[in-house]
Amino acid sequence: MKPLIEAHGITKHYDGFSLQDVSFTVDEGEVVGFVGKNGAGKSTTIKALLGLIELDEGEGSVLGTPSAQLSRSEGAQVKERIGVVFDAISLPDHLKVADVDRIYSRTYTSWDPRLFAQLTGELDLDPKKTVKALSRGMGMKLSLACALSHGADLLILDEATAGLDPMARDEILDTLRVFVEQPGHAIFMSSHITSDLERIADRVLCIDNGRITFDLAKDAITDDMGIARCRVADFERIAASGFIPENELRYRKHEYGIDLLVPDRFAFSEKFPQVPVDRMSIDDYLTLTLTLKGGVR
Repeated sequence: MKPLIEAHGITKHYDGFSLQDVSFTVDEGEVVGFVGKNGAGKSTTIKALLGLIELDEGEGSVLGTPSAQLSRSEGAQVKERIGVVFDAISLPDHLKVADVDRIYSRTYTSWDPRLFAQLTGELDLDPKKTVKALSRGMGMKLSLACALSHGADLLILDEATAGLDPMARDEILDTLRVFVEQPGHAIFMSSHITSDLERIADRVLCIDNGRITFDLAKDAITDDMGIARCRVADFERIAASGFIPENELRYRKHEYGIDLLVPDRFAFSEKFPQVPVDRMSIDDYLTLTLTLKGGVR
């Protein structure tokens, strides 16, 4: 089956920043988390896929339609099937939640007012409140309710859980799980809250300085990898053993010892049973692969 999102060599040059040769896919049934530092190129990639910016090189497609066509009239039907949430609410301040329902019902032929009412009720959104009166978190809830209420097959979310308290994020993640379990659905979501991705993502895609640096199954990071808590003597012995090739050593020093990235924590524990190994988090992996660049801080 054809991927729901395809990016092939997407390149966009700006003064002082370039998105360079970005390639990846998102398949049916997947939740792909998109991570990276601020300014790394996450939002630019999303805008490129949606046809909101013109590319210098490469091509993207969403639901089988070239990205360049999505901003034209021939892309209107496809856009009905894409639910998008950016990191800021994009509705006029004076509108009430109930007004949003009426406006969207005229915008989308597939708009489902009963589903919108159900979602806004579940997310504690008061129909009488204006957009201006909503907190950032409540505004994101409203944006998500809109994205989910017009028959979308694909959700593209740019920091959609930002500003939500833990309980609200739990609600949203539960809603996203239900969505992606339906046939033909997928989610592509950027997030700085990597604990959310650990709970819901199938894959983690990382961009740094405009380039994709890794594309890994989430379980490969959180289940297979680990962090060895080494003393200096332990680290020197592990490095000398060749168990981890020298050019793949990723570690950080601190006052209590050295934390070492271990690609297979189970094999490592068998080889070095006296060195404790903890499970890896996505944040840990980002720190050891991006911030340190293989060196010592």
